[in-house]
Amino acid sequence: MPMKSFPKPSDLAVPAGAEGWEEIYPYYLVFQDALRDAEDQKFWFCDSQHWPTVFKPFETIGGEFAVKCLGQYNARHLLIPNADGIEFRVHLGYLYMSPIPVAPEKIAARLPEFERRIGHYFQNWDSMLEQWKIKVRATIDEMESLTFAKLPDKVPMEDILSGKAKDGSEVLLENYDRLIQLAYQNWQYHFEFLNLGYIAYLDFFNYCKEVFPDIPDQSIAMMVQGVDMELFRPDDELKTLAHLAVELGLQEQFNAPHEVTATLEGITGASGGERWIARYEEAKDPWFNFTVGNGFYGHDKYWKDHQDIPLGYIADYIRRLDAGESIMRPKEALIEEKERVIGEYRDFLDTESAAMFDAKRGLAATAYPYVENHNFYIEHWTMGVFWRKVRELSRMMYAEGFWPEPDDLLYLNRNEVRDALFDLVTGWGVGAPQGPIGPYHWPAIIERRRKIVSALKTARPAPALNTPPESITEPFTRMLWGITTEQVQQWLGNDESTGDGIRGMAASAGTVEGYARVIHDADQLSEIQQDEILVATITAPSWGPVFGKISATVTDIGGMMSHAAIVCREYGLPAVTGTGNASTTIKTGQYLRVNGATGEVEILTPPVQGPGAHSHQHVEAPA
Repeated sequence: MPMKSFPKPSDLAVPAGAEGWEEIYPYYLVFQDALRDAEDQKFWFCDSQHWPTVFKPFETIGGEFAVKCLGQYNARHLLIPNADGIEFRVHLGYLYMSPIPVAPEKIAARLPEFERRIGHYFQNWDSMLEQWKIKVRATIDEMESLTFAKLPDKVPMEDILSGKAKDGSEVLLENYDRLIQLAYQNWQYHFEFLNLGYIAYLDFFNYCKEVFPDIPDQSIAMMVQGVDMELFRPDDELKTLAHLAVELGLQEQFNAPHEVTATLEGITGASGGERWIARYEEAKDPWFNFTVGNGFYGHDKYWKDHQDIPLGYIADYIRRLDAGESIMRPKEALIEEKERVIGEYRDFLDTESAAMFDAKRGLAATAYPYVENHNFYIEHWTMGVFWRKVRELSRMMYAEGFWPEPDDLLYLNRNEVRDALFDLVTGWGVGAPQGPIGPYHWPAIIERRRKIVSALKTARPAPALNTPPESITEPFTRMLWGITTEQVQQWLGNDESTGDGIRGMAASAGTVEGYARVIHDADQLSEIQQDEILVATITAPSWGPVFGKISATVTDIGGMMSHAAIVCREYGLPAVTGTGNASTTIKTGQYLRVNGATGEVEILTPPVQGPGAHSHQHVEAPA
């Protein structure tokens, strides 16, 4: 009998050892007993695309700022006619979302205001986007200037002579508050253009569906592909450095890229090495402000802080260049295919319709790159600096005895950190013999929270909660997360169409057969072998350097405009997104057929040659 509903939040078992987990998060982030009837009426889906692992208490800041700011642009800035913001809750450590629809009777009244507001942006797109970059960069620069130094034994004599009348502790308190405000500021900026990028694409998408009722979603996406995106610049910098290393004959210097200091010293001492090092230093700022994760977690590793990661990618590119491979994205082929698809569909239209088609496609193509580019400026660059400053503060307080491990500040929420800081400056300021209270208060709490977080990680999140609507129409939910009516029915087990196979969203065209490599963590990326099929909960945009090795991608979550889908299209790779459970169903080493045009993934009997042989790849683009 078909299932009609996902479990209610209260139906889900709490993993052993995680009892009392609700207490580690702010009250407003967890489901409330007093609101149970109302919250159980809403459909919630798990956003494991952006938050694939359990939150430590401090890490909820990314989810809170991102989803709040997304909502403000829908509901308060742009007045999108049919979509307000998104309610969000943390349940058993994972983030769940419930889009808020606009009451049908209010839609018409919002339309003129919506058109006036987005019209201003679209008419001034280039100048306003340039101003956006200036605002964002100024925020990052100010964040970089913040410091969290140990308090001195005494106020300097010059402060006495100048009549400064402050002890310096106010700098610690102000800098912490300012760090949080600057992060919040750039998250507000983040969504200034993002929703507009989706709106422009959706407008073109809907127009194409209207005039070409049978057009595949992929064909529409192909009409805006093949663009220069700043999000690809870090990977392009590594490719440039690999080409330069080959040109200068420096290949043998990259035999042990994990030994960063020795590798860079060896290059510096080699013939032509100083030229390469100069180019490397040039690439680092800003393009190494790039994480192998997604920027939302304190444990994310950034290239700037872990240079073994970019050096390892460069070494791999050098090996491929020496083997005669091309390492560049197939941009020219993508543009050629784009122009072919545009021309074929445009030829069906009369003059008036063709002009409308050109205008809508042109606007979508202008706005489309921002959908990915903002990632570099906010999730990567801003959050890279943010987490570096958080670690600096955490380690200063660790040295003062506040917690057992250097990065344990992450087990406090941001308001608790504020209290702990005031405790620190108070204990220091009054000269209390035992010092601040924190070292006697926090270690036991942190150890308990550490065990709760570890216990929560033992269970995968439910993909959704409560009863889904009969039809999911909210455009962002479909486009970004791939939460469609069909996908929800598959999660409920009501879709029999694929038999033993896995079905998701047809996100990037082509058919490929090959061996699976299941990745649950970015630290596993080095395990990927040439031509394997990457299977993951979600891919990060920063995984670009491995996209030249894989032959296709399959993810658990994500729609046509998810990062995984966009990046795969720009690398010319087949992709199936939003499968719901591919990363837990498929095992590394299984032989797959991935059809990016139909959204089907099949587990097959492997060919005779066995693992280690190259995949058999056959790529077809949709008409």
